[in-house]
Amino acid sequence: MATWKHHLPPLAQAAYIPLMSKSCTILGIESSCDETAAAVVRLCGGEVRILSETVRSQTEAHAPYGGVVPEIAARAHAEIADEIVRRALLDSGLDLGGIDAVAATSGPGLIGGVLVGMMTGKALAVARDLPFLPINHLEGHALSPRLSQGCRFPYLLLLVSGGHCQFIDVRGLGEYRRLGSTIDDAAGEAFDKLARTLGIGFPGGPAVEALAWEGNPERFALPRPLLNRPGLDFSFAGLKTASARLAETLGDDRRGQADLCASFQAAVSDCLAEKTARALRQFVPGPDGGIRLVVAGGVAANQTLRHALAHVADGAGAQFIAPPLRHCTDNAAMIALAGAERFQAGLYDPDGLAFKARPRWPLDEDSARLNPAYGGGRKGAKA
Repeated sequence: MATWKHHLPPLAQAAYIPLMSKSCTILGIESSCDETAAAVVRLCGGEVRILSETVRSQTEAHAPYGGVVPEIAARAHAEIADEIVRRALLDSGLDLGGIDAVAATSGPGLIGGVLVGMMTGKALAVARDLPFLPINHLEGHALSPRLSQGCRFPYLLLLVSGGHCQFIDVRGLGEYRRLGSTIDDAAGEAFDKLARTLGIGFPGGPAVEALAWEGNPERFALPRPLLNRPGLDFSFAGLKTASARLAETLGDDRRGQADLCASFQAAVSDCLAEKTARALRQFVPGPDGGIRLVVAGGVAANQTLRHALAHVADGAGAQFIAPPLRHCTDNAAMIALAGAERFQAGLYDPDGLAFKARPRWPLDEDSARLNPAYGGGRKGAKA
């Protein structure tokens, strides 16, 4: 299984010292897309305490374009990052003297925003001679359910968001194996495309979900790509295109729009539920014999999808775990927790300041390299 240790220099690997019995307080910074966030999290004896968390959304800035504009996002992060960090520290009742390390999202994501958050974190670390921990944004989502409940390893993770849709076998901290992934578009991207075509608002996921409550999910026969094909990979490009073409024919017909949103949501739900049922049948339980299904990422906030996945988990005898809604979308508490768990376990590179931002950073590096889901490109595998 791929872990970060595989990609650190030998001397850094030898420097790992378990610190499990010690309390640690971590400042986390998140800026990978269109939320600028900071949080202070304390980890002690396995208990997580969120001392503060602050999030500033850029929804209004991007709404006229129907999607996130990278240049606008990066500029907005740069303008507000220091104030967000200051607010998080103030709300926690601490200054940097009470912080053990600084963690910041260092990939994957929109590179301009990632750079802003990462360099802010590095500057604070250098100024106060603190360790800097570069955190994989996807690992933050993977560990997010551990913010609020006792989610033990191992567990099956369905990470479903605007940029990612994949199954990860989470065996332990830093031990991640990809079981399946989208071969084209993520589910969240399809939600955004439909909302943009219908002109019902941004962000697209909540807008589609809200309108879907008024609609008939059986009116439009939309495709369920790869549903009957063996394996755990997803595809949402065809569903996205079919939905967008139907949307263009509806004009201002609100009833038709509601029916389309409901039909689209049902199609996504069917795809996720069927693949999740297959993944649970393949999942190998841990020593305690328990099977845990964790859903995380922005699309995990969708209530219809949650209900469908909870039903699948119940049928498989698995425990269904989902973070609170505020921790499904991008947030800094999950980044701080990932930093705290790595810091406490000694699973970090002491030379974190040398880390370079990565626009693409798979959790399972080996699978991404040997069996890329799609589009390698010059900068490495996208998924």
